[in-house]
Amino acid sequence: MQYRSLGRTGVKVSQLCFGTMAFGGDADEATSAQMFNRTRDAGINFYDTADAYAMGRSEKILGRLFVGFQMST
Repeated sequence: MQYRSLGRTGVKVSQLCFGTMAFGGDADEATSAQMFNRTRDAGINFYDTADAYAMGRSEKILGRLFVGFQMST
């Protein structure tokens, strides 16, 4: 995975962003977890979400999935 600097913060974000619009909608929590794990394995650390996605469920699912992950990039 290739990364870009996020301004002058020292944070590196993946050039690819994964959209989570399906989390909590078309994709149940188990399917969302599978997709999340695949993106993490690929080195993605940039996720798009919004409170409008599945009436806020997308953000809640993504938050639960991040618990326990060390953000190293």
